[in-house]
Amino acid sequence: MKALVYEGIKQLELRELETPEPLTGEHLIRVAAVGICGSDMHAYLGHDERRPAPLVLGHEAAGTIVGGPRDGERVTINPLVTCGDCDACRRGNENLCEQRQIISIPPRAGAFAQYVCMPERNLVPVPDGVELSKAALVEPIACGWHAARKAGEVVSVEGAASLVIGAGAIGVGAALCLRAMNASNVLMVEPNADRAAFVAEKTGFEVCSPNAFPDDTLVDLVVDGVGYASTREMASKFVRPGGVIAHIGLGESLGGLDIRRMTLQEITFVGTYTYTAHDFRQTAQALFKGRLGALDWIEIRPLEEGACAFSDLVERRAIVPKIILDPWLVADRT
Repeated sequence: MKALVYEGIKQLELRELETPEPLTGEHLIRVAAVGICGSDMHAYLGHDERRPAPLVLGHEAAGTIVGGPRDGERVTINPLVTCGDCDACRRGNENLCEQRQIISIPPRAGAFAQYVCMPERNLVPVPDGVELSKAALVEPIACGWHAARKAGEVVSVEGAASLVIGAGAIGVGAALCLRAMNASNVLMVEPNADRAAFVAEKTGFEVCSPNAFPDDTLVDLVVDGVGYASTREMASKFVRPGGVIAHIGLGESLGGLDIRRMTLQEITFVGTYTYTAHDFRQTAQALFKGRLGALDWIEIRPLEEGACAFSDLVERRAIVPKIILDPWLVADRT
């Protein structure tokens, strides 16, 4: 099979690899669509020691089961493989499983390939009429669903004024989830003017530059989809007393939060990691039923152009929130 292999910092090569063999309880999936995630970018830039080269990256995928009793079934993939037996799993917090694995981190190869193997419990059927390129968005949007749900344990999402920092796929997904959960007003900030305009046009959200965000605005709920000191500073500045910051982004570890203000005004900070199995399925159903919008803010490219796609993202030439790679699409040579 063809696979895009991370060979070292800023090095991706299309290789011929052996098609994987599913283990007991697993299915072989013919990958139809796989998104480029920020964590893939971290690895590509050499910032993720969990993902050493050489490695097949990619974990936002959808495709078709090959062989067995479910042969031909279209599915979207929950890439988080958990034990199902530890305390966290038994509480329904599979994302905190002591033995969790995710495809694209050894020992599990990722989905930037024509085939990948996954346990049956990680596969969610995709209805006819839903494009697999859009079904692959369940994974990144589920991060926003989980964050919104966790924030909703502190303040009511319904009717909440909300701010989402970052208009990449994580931020856009979080904003769509908040709207689906009946937040009253969802604002977004994004420093890339071209991306801000694109997202505003495609989603209908108000998207402004961080420097243009009104200083007198306070919101009930902030989602930080970026995770830099500067975005945390913004989050702790614009959340109202008694409000909540839901933090998804993994940009950098330290700095930004105004701890004095958060303490004096009882602002809750919630760290959120991926999603539970229930969050993933809820997100899938919302997407399948059209509650998350048209999802027309993606760009599809052939897998063999993956290296170029990564370069475009690093150099900020790509304005779309999500680039989807198709392992079977033939590149246009003209």
